[in-house]
Amino acid sequence: MSIRRATAMIVAAGVMGGRRFPSALTVGIFFAWWPQGWPSRLASRWGGNTLYFTEVPTPGVAGGVNGVSSLDLDSGEVTVLHRGEPEPLNIAVSRDDEVYWTCRSAGVILKMTEDGDTVPVLTGLNKPTGISIGRRGTIYFTEVPMPGVAGGANAVKASDGTITKVVSSGEPDPVDVVVGRDGTLYWTCRAAGVILQRKDGKISLLLEGLDHPTGIALDRQGHNLYFTEVPTPGVAGADGGRNKFSVLNLRRGRVRVINEGDPEPTDVAVAPNGRVYWTCTIAGVIVEARRTGH
Repeated sequence: MSIRRATAMIVAAGVMGGRRFPSALTVGIFFAWWPQGWPSRLASRWGGNTLYFTEVPTPGVAGGVNGVSSLDLDSGEVTVLHRGEPEPLNIAVSRDDEVYWTCRSAGVILKMTEDGDTVPVLTGLNKPTGISIGRRGTIYFTEVPMPGVAGGANAVKASDGTITKVVSSGEPDPVDVVVGRDGTLYWTCRAAGVILQRKDGKISLLLEGLDHPTGIALDRQGHNLYFTEVPTPGVAGADGGRNKFSVLNLRRGRVRVINEGDPEPTDVAVAPNGRVYWTCTIAGVIVEARRTGH
């Protein structure tokens, strides 16, 4: 089957292909579908060997071919799990292996249970975008009805499924979010070029001076924060593109660039085994980086 404009993926493990870069990482194409595969966003599952992804060839159109699918990394089998949502975007997985995703244009967050049933969890939302699930099942998500507009209705929120609270509001573009095992929350603000954090109830600036930070992910230990910057979507490095993928060591406060030159490294995920993946949306591939030294 071909995948049309895949926009979100959840990686657990696995590798296909590989090319070596002069660093402590091996980088290579992990997953690719042509001619219509446009993988965009990723999140990491707690365990297992299944990849979940969304396809959004017709954003905003309900009842069409947009959907959520899974890829078995052992057999390569692709299974359609759900179809018909107008814009399934970011995905996250709980510790109970329940799959959640935002549907931006419908204003909802949906969940697929272990039994395979799809149920609404939150409705009436204002352009939900990023999503992450805490250790105790708290749903953290962003709403971006006014991208690029500071002081507006954009917000980062938390919900237990019944009560929803505002974590932060007024940022111009809180596009993606991730929560650590200790409850620390991190989110990218693309238009402002920053990454913010909420730790022990206090919000502070973590990184600034970034160039359109977009995707964000933590490793399982909570020591390394990975993020993408996409100032020139669709433009490869050879053509003047400035997109890159980096990691921040939270203990040392150091940023290291892992890869540059991809035309659209939209999002990133870290597998339980420590391997790191990011999507290159316009190229229709997922790229893998795994540690080869220290």
